[in-house]
Amino acid sequence: MVNKSFHPQEIELFYIMPALRREIAVCMKSAGLSQKKIAHLLGVTEPAVSQYFSAKRAKGVKFNKKISDAIKESSKNIVDAHSLISETQRLLHLARHEGVVCELHKKLGLKECNAEFCLCRPGANHG
Repeated sequence: MVNKSFHPQEIELFYIMPALRREIAVCMKSAGLSQKKIAHLLGVTEPAVSQYFSAKRAKGVKFNKKISDAIKESSKNIVDAHSLISETQRLLHLARHEGVVCELHKKLGLKECNAEFCLCRPGANHG
């Protein structure tokens, strides 16, 4: 087990955010958007989008059906209303509620986070 502690926000930043972007990009591509347009809407580079599609970036996080369905809805909202920040925050909140941070703590073999400051679902056990 790794004797390292990550703040829950770091797990969101390094793992969950890129995985959300990846899934949003895939949804946008399925809707017929160009890689250039997807990069613009997500505020990332075209090479980053290319890496999402080729599974070279953000491949370690899998989302459950509830989150996947929300990602599909959010990708439409981002395209229609250019609401990247609000949609990303909504998805992060859902990921917290669904225990994605907790699952990553376990998967990465990290020290238990401080329950007082944890973003995970209430009562979650990391150890």
